[in-house]
Amino acid sequence: MSLTADAHVAPKVATFPEVGARLVAGVAAREDLEQYRSTGGYAAVHDAERLLDAVEAAALRGRGGAAFPTSRKIETVRTGRGIPVVVANGEEGEPASVKDRWLLRNRPHLVLDGLRLAALMAGSEDVHVYVSDQAGAASVRLAAQELSGTGVWDVDVTVTVVDPAYVAGEETAVVRALNGGPALPMDKPPRPFEEGVAGRPTLVNNVETLANLPLIQRLGAAGYREAGTAASPGTFLLTLTGCAATGLYEIPFGETLRSVLSWLGEDHRSVAGVLMGGYFSGVLGPHALDVALDYDSMRAVESGLGCGAVGVISRDTCPVAVSAAVLAYFARENAGQCGSCFNGTAAMSAVLDALVEHRAGTDDMERLIRWSTFLRGRGACGTLDGATNVAASLLREFPDLVSRHLHGLCDLCDSGRRVTDPPFAVILPPRS
Repeated sequence: MSLTADAHVAPKVATFPEVGARLVAGVAAREDLEQYRSTGGYAAVHDAERLLDAVEAAALRGRGGAAFPTSRKIETVRTGRGIPVVVANGEEGEPASVKDRWLLRNRPHLVLDGLRLAALMAGSEDVHVYVSDQAGAASVRLAAQELSGTGVWDVDVTVTVVDPAYVAGEETAVVRALNGGPALPMDKPPRPFEEGVAGRPTLVNNVETLANLPLIQRLGAAGYREAGTAASPGTFLLTLTGCAATGLYEIPFGETLRSVLSWLGEDHRSVAGVLMGGYFSGVLGPHALDVALDYDSMRAVESGLGCGAVGVISRDTCPVAVSAAVLAYFARENAGQCGSCFNGTAAMSAVLDALVEHRAGTDDMERLIRWSTFLRGRGACGTLDGATNVAASLLREFPDLVSRHLHGLCDLCDSGRRVTDPPFAVILPPRS
């Protein structure tokens, strides 16, 4: 697979064995209203409080990266001051992920059904879908037209399309854009659940999170928890890149990358490391193959699932070069609003560029160590944290390779094969 941003990849889509009909559900093309309803979609809600209890019992957590408990988020907005606003956030600014675009393009009614259930539980009739993918927006608008006049859900769905950007999906950027401003993060507090769109409490949920709500309604909390682990129940959408099996896969929490690669027929012996959680969680060495893909296990190795994207770093690709390319992306794509982020990402990127080119010295590395620690939490959004995660994880996971670079001894980089920026990007072609 090409590692350039120009690579147009129509990924394979599959479900891990014995998962059953959940998020992917064997859907190969766009699912219309009749097809979705034939599987029990848009089921009546007789008791919104009871449904919220089921969401809490299912322990659903946000799939956008923060993994915040969904029931708690809904409850907070529901009991806030003012009539709530509910937003499906499909602005997938992460270059290594395609899950949200796939759901919007192929299962728009699953997303809208989840939005409906979230709105009912939150007590809202002001609902929005926020995207940057034009094909996804068109699919959702068509789904809303298919619903119109059916009596299934008599609510106007506002679809807002913004320019794609790494920071545009951050929840305060979502609120700012829906309020008529630029899609850029804002300082917190207040947070959207306190004061969001039009100054009202606002629930901003990732579209994959919302897509899980109809599953909980259909399966019940106990049925939903039959997949995954006790602490991380259910499944998640894994965007896998950097290998022949590049694609989108629905995986139960608790599986390992080794088991996933074996299922896909990949040779795990060629894996030198992984880029975890899209660009946010940094790099891990080959031991990542045997770390369970769940929240607690990833946290235990100082990493995270983030948006569910995993880039395989093969043995013919240098993890230092991959990390340098990611930091170059952060330096270019940050919002330019916070001095600590604007300057910090640029400074860390410069050190890793110098490291790749064998120009860095021990003083540079000492500065990188310091920046990767004290710059955490200093930006309005998570961009700077993502950059520090990349720098810190590279130093922690690949110390021998970093040392070799300091002494000008990387055969992979010296061969002239460089990872272009952004690495492991998956860009879906526009729907014809």
